[in-house]
Amino acid sequence: MKALLYQGARDIRYEGFPDPTLADHRDVIVKMERCGICGSDLHIYQGHGFSPDLGFCVGHEAVGEVVEVGRGVQRLKSGDKVMISAAVGCGACGPCLAGEINLCANNAMQCYGLSHRLEGCQAEAIRVPAADFNCTPIPEGLTADQALMLTDNLPTAWHGLRYAEVGPGKTVVVVGLGPIGLMAVEGAFVLGASRVFAIDRVAERRAMAESLGAHAFGDDAIAQIAAATSGRMADCAVEAVGADETIALAMKAVGRMGVVSVIGVNQSRGFDFPMGVSFMKNLTFRIGTCSVPKWWPELIPLIQGGRLRPERYITHQMPLSEGAEAYRLFDAREAGALKMVLTP
Repeated sequence: MKALLYQGARDIRYEGFPDPTLADHRDVIVKMERCGICGSDLHIYQGHGFSPDLGFCVGHEAVGEVVEVGRGVQRLKSGDKVMISAAVGCGACGPCLAGEINLCANNAMQCYGLSHRLEGCQAEAIRVPAADFNCTPIPEGLTADQALMLTDNLPTAWHGLRYAEVGPGKTVVVVGLGPIGLMAVEGAFVLGASRVFAIDRVAERRAMAESLGAHAFGDDAIAQIAAATSGRMADCAVEAVGADETIALAMKAVGRMGVVSVIGVNQSRGFDFPMGVSFMKNLTFRIGTCSVPKWWPELIPLIQGGRLRPERYITHQMPLSEGAEAYRLFDAREAGALKMVLTP
């Protein structure tokens, strides 16, 4: 088969790769019909990856058709159209069955496309371990593009909002207006936020946030939020970039008893945490990854009912063979690149 392989910083290649095979009786093989490039994939692309491995298949967002089924699989059959959770668990322990992959009792939590440990989804076919748990049939009434956004981006945005304690009447700040940040803006209003401030340096992304009802700011965001709130600042912040600078910005944007939820990937060992200010503010700080299946029961009805439209953030659909160019465009933010979707 063909796949996108990481061969070094800014070196993604469309090359031949071994076909996936069933490694366990609970596995399935899925023929990819759509896959996405996530903002966290750019960390790998830029050379700040999660492993020293080279030549592994990248990507962790995909939907497709089941083409081979292990003998232990009970819920799925060949021909089923499925969406694949970006992160996987053992699918057998109590926490996994409750949707909490991060608490997997068998320490089986992992993500596609970070190394050779679990090859990625930007490929013509994908092996899904513990498939009865780690993928699910595309729900009725959802398009393939909507389902693709449920494999990672939308649940991650929702996770950020929930962990920021966004609720009715709250004032919310979203830092970083890539696809996940924009989904967080949209979701904040669904959860009842009274005002949403959105921060990004890219004017086109600020304009999109404003079209959703947010007040969008650039480099002078803290001063503008202070003016708009009479110095009280925001109640909640969702950080969707993962840079030291933007995390610090999110912490400045909230006021007393504020809650900051960081969902952008950050591997810094030298972040200067403002301990004294945080103590005086009684600030709550949360950071971490999303257990995708946990949020499906909340998000699927909201899409079916038209309350959330995550597919609106897709700007490019390109063939997998042009994956290297898709990465380049996304990294450079050229041609309005926001959400990149690849097809076989």
